[in-house]
Amino acid sequence: MFNVIIVGAGIAGLSAAISLRRAGHCVHLYEKSSMNDEIGAAIHVPPNASRFLTAWGLDPVQWRWVEARHADLVDPFTLQPRAALYNEESASSVGGLPLWLSHRVDLHNALKWMATRSDGPGAPATIHLDSLVMALDPWKPSITLATGREICGDLVIAADGVHSIAPEAILGRKVVPVDPVNANCCYRFLIPVETLEADPETKFFTEGHEGYCQLFADDKSLRRLVVYPCRNKATDVKHWPLLYRHPLPTWSKGRLTLAGDSAHPMLPHQGQGGAQGLEDGLALGIILCGAKTPAEIERRLEIYYTTRHRRTSVIQILSNVAADQADLVRDQLHQYMSDDEIPRDFPEAMSHNFGFDVVRTTLTAMKDYDPSFRLPDDFFDGPVIGVPRRCKDFVNDDFLSA
Repeated sequence: MFNVIIVGAGIAGLSAAISLRRAGHCVHLYEKSSMNDEIGAAIHVPPNASRFLTAWGLDPVQWRWVEARHADLVDPFTLQPRAALYNEESASSVGGLPLWLSHRVDLHNALKWMATRSDGPGAPATIHLDSLVMALDPWKPSITLATGREICGDLVIAADGVHSIAPEAILGRKVVPVDPVNANCCYRFLIPVETLEADPETKFFTEGHEGYCQLFADDKSLRRLVVYPCRNKATDVKHWPLLYRHPLPTWSKGRLTLAGDSAHPMLPHQGQGGAQGLEDGLALGIILCGAKTPAEIERRLEIYYTTRHRRTSVIQILSNVAADQADLVRDQLHQYMSDDEIPRDFPEAMSHNFGFDVVRTTLTAMKDYDPSFRLPDDFFDGPVIGVPRRCKDFVNDDFLSA
């Protein structure tokens, strides 16, 4: 058992906490906020993330998520549908499960419950609030809080967002987020359903549109409006600045590593930012299963990077543009994929994003590293939808589902 320190109790940090406790480690999260005023807007929970979240025991209905049943491309001037982008059958056929729509706070609360619940596998993770981390030492490894207290562990995972100081500690230079490569602005807001229904001008948004996503696209100006349900009675309006950072050349130094937006901040145009943080957390738990020495932690962090870097870098670049605008970032993508692999439209982007199996990919990497590798029997509560049968040599049969 290792003592793991996670900086940040957001989506990526909590996913890592869930995965690492199930791997048998002791996890402490240090969060700078008091969590009394959690903020956020709607967030996608796509099949590439929900497959393992549900296998960890998360019930989307219990946490008030909305299933995305279909999505249309809509003319913003006539309000007439121009094309169907996907429906619940196409999303499930690609990813094995539906695309879920959640309020960010609901997702965060679900992850926090799974990380800290007393009756789950492994020791419950502990969250320390009002704990601002001011310094990191990759070699001890340790964190130093604003109070001056230094806390040592066996591994430090920085999952504290785009403004994390960890990339500088790893690379030895400033890593400053910048404005997006393709200049754009994003405004996010929530409108109560009752307000839409009370106004004859907007009532059409809700009529017969349960789980309906709409993309209003002005092709000439490239302005777009995305509308979808996420949770009832949400009234908060928050400003979310768009910041970009080029993919990093490494994520680790010593026994300090990155996860989520600390490693790969993404714009919202692919709807994958949260999901990639969730995938990072899942991968860390699997990769660190059975590790016994500090030297082995460092070796496995190399596996973590090689397993995750191409996947996150591609989506990080694609997230600068909409699903049908990959030509704008084609040159950047060529570092990671061939021209034929670049998704050119919404169906291809959905297949690329939803169809990726992080469980299979990570288990394959660990099987290559150690042919005897095997997950703990209680790492998952139930079947992982979509994990192929060829993984059965190193995953219990109970975890598999066609």
